[in-house]
This record gives sequence, C-alpha cells and structure tokens, in this order.
Amino acid sequence: MTFIDAREIPADTTSRDRLRESALDYRVVDLRDEVQARPFQRAVGRGFLGGEANDEALSFARESLSERRTTGVFEQGAPAGTLPIATIDSWVTPLTVPGGEIPMWAISGVTVAGTHRRRGIARALLEGELRAARSAGIAIAGLTVSEATIYGRYGFGSALPATRFTVDTRRAGWGGFEPTGRLEYREREQLVDDLAQVHERARRTRSGRIAGWPGRWQQFAGVAPAEADRDKVRGVRHLDADGEVRGVLVYTVDDREGSFRFSLRVRMLVAETRDARAALWRFALQHDLVDEVTADLQTPDDPLPWLVADQRGVAQEVHDHGWLRILDVPAALAARTYAADVELTLRVVDPLGFADGTWRVHAAAGGSPSIVAAEASDPASVTIGVAALSSLYAGGVRASALAGAGLIDADDASLRALDVAFSVSPAPSLDIWY
Repeated sequence: MTFIDAREIPADTTSRDRLRESALDYRVVDLRDEVQARPFQRAVGRGFLGGEANDEALSFARESLSERRTTGVFEQGAPAGTLPIATIDSWVTPLTVPGGEIPMWAISGVTVAGTHRRRGIARALLEGELRAARSAGIAIAGLTVSEATIYGRYGFGSALPATRFTVDTRRAGWGGFEPTGRLEYREREQLVDDLAQVHERARRTRSGRIAGWPGRWQQFAGVAPAEADRDKVRGVRHLDADGEVRGVLVYTVDDREGSFRFSLRVRMLVAETRDARAALWRFALQHDLVDEVTADLQTPDDPLPWLVADQRGVAQEVHDHGWLRILDVPAALAARTYAADVELTLRVVDPLGFADGTWRVHAAAGGSPSIVAAEASDPASVTIGVAALSSLYAGGVRASALAGAGLIDADDASLRALDVAFSVSPAPSLDIWY
C-alpha cells in the first residue's frame, strides 16, 4: 500500500484565514531550516512541560519530526527565531484494521501556549488537520491524548482501550505453562532493531495498531539523548526453536525505598507468539529481588492474569488510549472486514460535516462490504454520531455499550447486528504513544 507524504499538503486556508482575523499567522514550518526548527521544538517541549532540551536532544528529535508535516501559529510580524504560540505535527501511517490496513492521518505534538488560551487556536489546529487529511483523500485520523475531554468535540472517539497491570509478584506467583524457546539479554543498541523487527510483524495481527519509527524504538531502548532513566534500561529477547526473534521485553528496575527490594517497570513488551509472551512475563514476574511489576499499554485480552497462581495479585486498570476520527464513511467502512453478515441503513451525524450522511451498508462475513449512499426515502435503522462510529470502528468498543450510553439509536435487531459484525479477535489495541 502506498502512502502519501503529509508534508506535501499545504496549510489549511480556512484555519489560516480564521486566525489571521486575530492577528495570528498559521503556517507549515520547514524543519530543514534550523532557524525554524529549534523554536518549534522548544515550543513543543514547553507545551508538554518538559525541560529545556540540549543541542544533542534537539538534533535527535528533529530526525523524526522532519519526516512529518509540522504546523505552527505565530504572532503576526514575529521575528525569525521566535517560538510559535501553538504547534501540531502529522504524518500518514498504516493503521491495522480487521482484514488489512488503511492509511491514517496521525496527529501529535498539539500544544497551545498558556498565554494564548481560549482564542480558538486549538480549534483551528485540529480542524485544520482534519480538513488537510480529507483533502488528501485520507479516510481516518487518529491520536493519543494527554487530556481526554478535548477531542470529542472534533469528532474523535475513544476507540482503543489499554490495560495497566500492577503485579504483586510475591502473591501472584507463577501458575502458567512452560513456554518453549529461550531468552537472552541484549545491549540497548541491539534492542532498537529487535523492537522494530518484532513490532512490525506483530502490529499487523491486531486491529488498532500503527507502524513505529526509529526514534520511538531508540527512546524505548534508552539510547535516545535526554531519555529519562536511559542508564537503567535493560532488555531481553525471546527466540523460538528455530532461533527466530519472537518477542522483546525492555524494562527498568528501581529500588523500593532502600529496602533492597525492587520494582520492575515494563517500558515495552511486544510478542508475536504465545510462548514468547509467556516467557517474557515469567522473566519479569520471577526476576530476583523484584516485588512489583508494572506494565501499561497492554492488550485487554492479555493472558497475564491467567499465567499467575493467584489472580488477586494482579491489579488491572483499563483506560482510554487510542482515539480515532472517521472522515470518509464509505472508504473507512469498506477498508475492513466484518465478523458476521450485516445489512442496515446507517445515519451518521457529524457537526463538522466530513462524515455526515446516510449510507446503506451490506457486508458478508469476512468479505468485501458494499457501502453506498442511501436514497432520501430510506429510513435509517441506525443513527450514530461520528465520534461513536469512530469508537466502534476498530472493534475495541461494543455497540451495545455505546447504545447503553445513548450514543447509538437503533432497533434491537440492528444493534445486535452491529455488535456481532464489528467484533474482532484478537482484541484491538494500541501499544505505543504517538
């Protein structure tokens, strides 16, 4: 599948004109120019409450950012080198969906300076990205969020929940099977390639995952400049009976209040086989001197609670993580397969207009669906807001749950059909931040 380069898409004219009325300049920033790049990067760091990055850290981060479409907002007439008052960056990445993948407009680095709140800047940034993506023919956008109450107003829906585990290893113990294969320690520099290799294969097996990039793996492996706890990072990999790498665990270990007992924090655990995942969990839970293991961004169907002797030693917290936003209903729905036959008339309500409309949806289990515009006289069997449809899309959220919250209006038969057709196994998940 060929993906467009988001950097070729110009700044959205609607957002540009809207902010110009407030004496603000909205434009794409060329990070090949260091005079523009450094202030942009510093503004992003300020927006996320980070420390002042040194030259090495700025140079490292710029490698990833330079592959993205970076947009900033400035005071009109601000001299060269001035920090933007708002930032956003985006790129097109493959999103795994049931039956394949679809190009997704990934959004990141959204910041607005505290000195310029409530001036419509965030709205201009987000809506500008959605218009840019739609103009480029991209059917869906996605992001991970630091604040969960902002993005629903732009049509994003919480679609990919994640599980955070906290394990009392002394109580939980190990009750699982004996996995095949073997583990070996890896140097941090070696972990970069291991993570990239296994993740690229594994992410294709679960709806909701996106492709990683070199800078992300360097951060996880602790070789990125200014990475927190980089000197504490350790890692092991799992090799199967044929010597193929099937899983990677990257972690840090911290002293628990001087007791010479430790807490192991999983930075990344990625596995593509049952044995690899079990072996890596057992390594973490049976690590010498470790009383607690914590791991976030795990799949909702992770076998960990069933691998221990006492499940009450495993605390699970489910939280929102991946958010999606459908921009083109026919294209998005046609890109995935369905678990059961479904035939209904779908009314989608989108206040921003991108996905608003009514469609007749027909899909056979596992086959290519047909989505065509409905006739004006066709009554809708399902009425749903675009944020709720976006939550439903990857299969990580049940239609019945959304209906119970009043977010879907449907007769019982249509609701049951949605519930079954959009379900997927294994459970959808997103295992990285972006």
